[in-house]
Amino acid sequence: MSSVIAATRFSVLDRSRTREGHPAAEALRDTVRLAQEVEALGYHRFWVSEHHGVPGVAGSAPTVLAAAVAAATRTIRVGTGGVMLPNHRPLVVAEQFGVLESLFPGRVDMGLGRSVGFTDGVRKALGRDKGDAEDFAGQIQELLGWFRSSSPTGVHARPAEGLTVPPFVLAMGEGADIAARAGLPMVIGDLRTREKMLRGIDHYREHFRPSPWAAEPYVVISGSVAVAATPEEARRLLVPEAWSMAYSRTHGTFPALPPAERVEALAMTAKERGFYEGGLTGHIAGTEEQVAHELESVLKETGAQEVLVTTSTFDRAALVDSYRRLARIANG
Repeated sequence: MSSVIAATRFSVLDRSRTREGHPAAEALRDTVRLAQEVEALGYHRFWVSEHHGVPGVAGSAPTVLAAAVAAATRTIRVGTGGVMLPNHRPLVVAEQFGVLESLFPGRVDMGLGRSVGFTDGVRKALGRDKGDAEDFAGQIQELLGWFRSSSPTGVHARPAEGLTVPPFVLAMGEGADIAARAGLPMVIGDLRTREKMLRGIDHYREHFRPSPWAAEPYVVISGSVAVAATPEEARRLLVPEAWSMAYSRTHGTFPALPPAERVEALAMTAKERGFYEGGLTGHIAGTEEQVAHELESVLKETGAQEVLVTTSTFDRAALVDSYRRLARIANG
C-alpha cells in the first residue's frame, strides 16, 4: 500500500441528490443510511450540504440533517459541507452548532461556504443578494467570536459559548485567501480543475496565519471518486450527475438524477453532448488499482491531508460498492 494514501484521511460529502421516480424524503433517508454504511467502512467524516430551491437536491437544512446523521451513527465525525454563511445570521449558526456539539460532543464539524442562493428568486426568498457574500471573512470572525464570548452586543450564544466546534472554509474563488488569513482548515475542489486547485493550495499555505483554531495549514481536497470492477462500470457511476449538470447548463434547472441507462439512450444536441462529455472527464475513476495510482499522484501533487469524496449517482448499491472499494484502497 502507498504510504501517502495510508497517511491520508478519507471522508464523504453526500448532497442528498434526488433520483427520478423517488421522492425527496427518500433522498434524505438515503443520506442517513449512507452515513451508517461509510461509518462501518472506517471513513473519518460525513458531511451534508445546503441548497435552496434546487429540484435535484433534498438537503436544504444541513444542521437539521447533520443531527439526524449524528443520531444514527456512533463514531464518525458529522458536519456540513457547508452551511452557506451569507444566508444566515452568525449568531443563529453558532447556536445551531452549539446544540449539535452539546448533543454529540467531540463529533461535530462546522464547514462554512460563501454562496448566496442559486437564482435571483432564491436569493429574494432568502432576503439576500449577491453582495451579502462580500463580507464572508467578517461573517466567519463574528461566528467564531460567539464561541469565544467576544461579541460587543452583550449577548451570549447559548449553548455555543465555550464549546469548540472545528471550523472549515469551503474555498471557492477567494476562499483560499480567507481561510489562510483566518488560520482555518480549507476544503478545496474540485479534482477536475487541478491547476486551479493547486494554485489555491499554494496560496493558502503561503499566506496561512496560525490561529487558536489551527496551528498549521490543513488541506482537504474534494471531488468525485468512482471505483468499480471495470473502468466502464466506474464511468457509468458518473453518468447521472454528468447529465444533470449538462441539463442545468442548457435548461437552467438542476434535475433529479436519471438512471445511467436512460442517459446513454438519449439523443443529445451538440451543446448538451459537449457539456455531458465534459462532465465525465477529470474525475478519479476506474478499478481499485487505477484509482489507487491516481490518488497517490494527486496526493503527492497537493500534499493534502484529507480527501472528501462527493460522488453522486442513481444506483445506490453501486455507490456503496464504490465506497467499499475505496475503503479497501485507503485501508490497504
